[in-house]
Amino acid sequence: MGVNNMVRWLAQSGTERVIAGIVEYLADDFARWEQFEKTPRIASHTPFGVIELMPASDRETYGFKYVNGHPSNPARGYQTVTAFGVLADVHNGYPTFLAEMTVLTALRTAATSALAARALARPDSTRMAMIGAGSQSEFQAIAMRGALGLSDLTVYDVDPDAIAKFVRNLAPLGFRITVAGDAGEACEGADIVTTCTADKALATVLRDADVAPGMHLNAIGGDCPGKTELDPAILDRSSVFVEYTPQTRIEGEIQARGPEFPVTELWEVLTGRATGRTSAEQITLFDSVGFAIEDLSALRYVRDAVAGTPFVDDIDLVAEPDDPKDLFGMCGSLAPVG
Repeated sequence: MGVNNMVRWLAQSGTERVIAGIVEYLADDFARWEQFEKTPRIASHTPFGVIELMPASDRETYGFKYVNGHPSNPARGYQTVTAFGVLADVHNGYPTFLAEMTVLTALRTAATSALAARALARPDSTRMAMIGAGSQSEFQAIAMRGALGLSDLTVYDVDPDAIAKFVRNLAPLGFRITVAGDAGEACEGADIVTTCTADKALATVLRDADVAPGMHLNAIGGDCPGKTELDPAILDRSSVFVEYTPQTRIEGEIQARGPEFPVTELWEVLTGRATGRTSAEQITLFDSVGFAIEDLSALRYVRDAVAGTPFVDDIDLVAEPDDPKDLFGMCGSLAPVG
């Protein structure tokens, strides 16, 4: 499923509806988390950014995502993140579905944030602060409205053009948006705070003083070694929830703390094995770095949603000789012609 078909399908189906659908696939897969083969992503880091492979399998379907993260790309006319993903049949190893995942990653990241907020935020939450107005910000806002009914937003970014883009895209959709002068101002009165910035640095986008009791934080921009967004003191005041602990200890906000720092995996909360929010004053922090099972969920959702529609194109990806043992015969003679 190429970019053009993905965008046309999303326009026809509606972004909020698609994200809601991915949320339910995620919830189902988090509920069977222990059935998956899991591994931290395989990353190749350079001074320019990172290229990663993210595999997962439930022993019926295998999937992987190829994704990059290059923070300096926008200044050179490229996107920070691009991706594609593949599903394959475990029984014969054949790929069954190939899709762009630049758009789909934004959808699944927003859906994962919404799933976590639905489980961890205060049920009476009414206002969201968005710190970072880059390419994923609108999806995050739409996901939170779908999951918790939030339409009141405060936004802050160091780039005024990014803020203008955020307002331009979301105001017509019925969101009430306030532009803040800094991250601290954006957090005032917010119940849910999402940080989504791109700089590959040990940054402090959100200060400890910005975080009030009862907040739920989605920290989704710190997603590789040497890249953070939060004042480490926030971790000590929060109940921290993660996707897959071995990966998050390398890449997430908790890289600022040692291996003994306590965290709870989100699947444990969703299945009732662990406690999520315990009081209205508790600060809950979803230290999200993105994990391969989420990509598998999103790919499966799209595959099922578009099956039999014009949004799917068959491609000649796997050679199929009449005799499975005679690949050479399919290719014909290698002798020069003429």
